[in-house]
Amino acid sequence: MQESRNRQVIVIGGGQSGLAVGYFLRRTGLDFEILDANERPGGAWPSAWDSLHLFSPAQWSSLPGWPMPPVQGGGYPGRDHVAAYLAAYEERYQLPVRRPVRVEALERAGDRLLVRADAGSWTASAVVSATGGASRPFVPDCPGAEVFRGRQLHSSSYRSPQEFAGQRVLVVGGGNSGAQILAELSLVAEVTWVTTEAPTFLPDDVDGRVLFERATERVRAQQEGRDPGPPRGGLGDIVMVPPVREARDRGALRSVRPFLRLEPDGVVWRDGSRSPVDAVIWCTGFRPALEHLAPLGVLEPDGRVAVRGGRSVREPRLWLVGYGDWTGVASATLAGVTRAARSAAHEIRDALAGMPTLPATCLEA
Repeated sequence: MQESRNRQVIVIGGGQSGLAVGYFLRRTGLDFEILDANERPGGAWPSAWDSLHLFSPAQWSSLPGWPMPPVQGGGYPGRDHVAAYLAAYEERYQLPVRRPVRVEALERAGDRLLVRADAGSWTASAVVSATGGASRPFVPDCPGAEVFRGRQLHSSSYRSPQEFAGQRVLVVGGGNSGAQILAELSLVAEVTWVTTEAPTFLPDDVDGRVLFERATERVRAQQEGRDPGPPRGGLGDIVMVPPVREARDRGALRSVRPFLRLEPDGVVWRDGSRSPVDAVIWCTGFRPALEHLAPLGVLEPDGRVAVRGGRSVREPRLWLVGYGDWTGVASATLAGVTRAARSAAHEIRDALAGMPTLPATCLEA
């Protein structure tokens, strides 16, 4: 028998988005709990590759209420710095995170929602889904992938360049992860960078802070009925962090267009030529981790949820935070999640105003 618990609000996901929502929910006085599938704090950050760095300064990479401490010696925050900050943030605000709890399904239960998980069940008047996409790495269908005898891995499983030293490697994907992994791999391996089109490199003095300001201004202009003008670089364009600049300066940032197919020992290019390959690293992004919402019938054909702001159109007791611009501009970033988290918490507070507080624990299910 598994215990069933009642809360006014359940937040699914204890990474940066879930913590930001928790910060604002704490200020509302609502009874809430955050369920996190990870075994330790920090969301997906502790599992990222060793040299991963943000492309915004610490002061522009902070959750609400408490600025991220600066990096000793300056520079952009690395993986361990960000993970430590998130763990300390959780502790600082005494956020009620329960882990590890893997949510399996969200269902309707009368006037409440039922959260089914491997550690029991919860009911809530409102649920915030903040699971991000780190658990759903995307690898495109590739002809010949099943016969390729080399190693294939997604960037989420990549750790360091040393394990590929001396090898012939394809890095597939034209975003910031592809550029950063290419930059360090090219020091120890023979690397070919494969991108759908020529990557867009931002000026050296443009980082994530500038991109976030530009995105915010575009949204403000649209809301006010002003012409935002043409975009001037987006969050998917490549920021010239120091390792990427160094790779550019030694001529390693060249990319080629996609290959035709993989074969057992290499790749076939569109002109019919062949190249031997030992490994393929897919830097091809992630998809929203929303499988737990399927029982509600809210998933659209594109795998997303129709929202107004961050609130589900089909299920008004459900909010989504941190999945990308469709749930709030830049909401998948540390710098950008605050606005979406605040909005969700305030909407939930208003929606639940006047509703009675249920006992914290009910009978066993």
